[in-house]
Amino acid sequence: MKLYIKNMVCSRCKMVVKAELEKINMHPEFVELGEIELKELPSKEQLEKLNISLKHLGFELIDNKKSRTIERIKNLIVKLVHDPDDHINENLSDYISGKLHHDYSYLSNLFSEVEGTTIEKYFILQKIEKVKELLMYDELSLSEIADKLNYSSVAYLSAQFKKVTGLTPTFYKSMREHKRQNIEDL
Repeated sequence: MKLYIKNMVCSRCKMVVKAELEKINMHPEFVELGEIELKELPSKEQLEKLNISLKHLGFELIDNKKSRTIERIKNLIVKLVHDPDDHINENLSDYISGKLHHDYSYLSNLFSEVEGTTIEKYFILQKIEKVKELLMYDELSLSEIADKLNYSSVAYLSAQFKKVTGLTPTFYKSMREHKRQNIEDL
C-alpha cells in the first residue's frame, strides 16, 4: 500500500518518517520523497497514530488524488534541483509529464490552481534557494554554480537571482545575514 506525505522533501525527512513508522510497528518497503510503500495494509488505528505523529513533526498524510499529484510534482522538482545525481536532458515539462504519465497542460493547470503559482516559478524558486546554499558554502565560483544548476550562463543566473531576491549573487554572498527559506515553505 502506498501512502503520500506532504512536506517530505529531504533525506532527513525520510529518516524521520521511517523512524516514526517503525515506532508504531509499520514496516515500509521503501520511503522516498513524499511517499511510502508499506509491506502490509495498516490498521485504522495505525494510520491515525501515524497521522498524529506526522502532523506533530510538520508532515501530513495526503488522501486525495489532486494533492498527491501536486506533492509528486514538488518532490520531482526538489529532487531534480537538490540531488546532485539527478539531471535531465529534456525540458522540465516533458520530464514531469513523463514521470507522472499525465499531459503537462493538465498538471500545469492543476498545480497553478492549487498552489497559486506555476510549476516553472516553483522550479525557479527551488533553483534560487540552491544557489543561495551554494553561495553560503563559498566553495564554488558563480560560474561553477551556474554550470551545476544547468544555467546557460552566469549572466542568466544573476538576472534570475536578482529578479527573485532583489539582490545580485555577489551582494548576497557578501551579506552577513543570509536569509534562506525552508524548501517546504516555497
